[in-house]
Amino acid sequence: QVQLVESGGGLVQAGGSLRLSCAASGSIFGGANMGWYRQAPGKQRELVATVTSGGSTSYTDSVKGRFTISRDNAKKTVYLQMNSLKPEDTAVYYCNLRFGRYDAWGQGTQVTVSS
Repeated sequence: QVQLVESGGGLVQAGGSLRLSCAASGSIFGGANMGWYRQAPGKQRELVATVTSGGSTSYTDSVKGRFTISRDNAKKTVYLQMNSLKPEDTAVYYCNLRFGRYDAWGQGTQVTVSS
């Protein structure tokens, strides 16, 4: 069973940056597709960015050009570099791992962007 542990959230002013990390346990990380999701108060969880096992990335339109997802298979860690943060980026950010039909989630990390 995979465990995902996120870190790096916090409070930042608009225009600032944060880097989220998600460390995975187990042995399937290298073959898994990884994603970052977020959920703001009163809203549904939404997909922010994904990186496949082969390194291909995709982003939701609202973060393109500001966020970068990356992975380090040796460290079994996926990152989300968030620049030019906006108040509307405020949410709990969740890491997701998908390997075939196996699906795992982290506990979430709060990101708060003040105006």
